[in-house]
Parts: sequence; structure tokens; C-alpha cells
Amino acid sequence: MTLIDFSVYEQKLKWLAFGFGVGSTVSVVQGWHLMAMLFSLPFCIIWMYCAWLHRERQLKYINMIFSTLYIYGIARYALIV
Repeated sequence: MTLIDFSVYEQKLKWLAFGFGVGSTVSVVQGWHLMAMLFSLPFCIIWMYCAWLHRERQLKYINMIFSTLYIYGIARYALIV
């Protein structure tokens, strides 16, 4: 299977990303930093996939940077706590 094979699910993935974005926003407002990172990571991964699908280089690289930062933050949180 390739990335193109999943393109039929793109709209459903975008709605899922929307849900993760709302969850992340609520987590930030409530001060739940770990939950915000846990919601934001799949959000970035979904948008990175959609950017890859449409060859949007800038969006893809921005989401790669954010995903790396979220992974770092989650790992740091796991090591500290």
C-alpha cells in the first residue's frame, strides 16, 4: 500500500484532525499541557500526510518540525515524571 491508496479517506482524516485540534485547544485553555501535546501530535501527522498527498512542501515541513517538537515534549515529560 502506498500513501495514495489512503487518499479516499482524506476527508475523514481531516475531520479527525479537526477533532484533535479542538481537543488540543481545550487542553491548552484548561492548562493540561501533556494532553495538548498528545492531541496535537496526531493532528500534525494527519496534516503532514495530507500535505504529502498534495505535494505541499511548506505545510509538510512545518508539520514535521512540530511533530518532532511534540515527540520531544512527550518524551521529556515521560522522563521527568
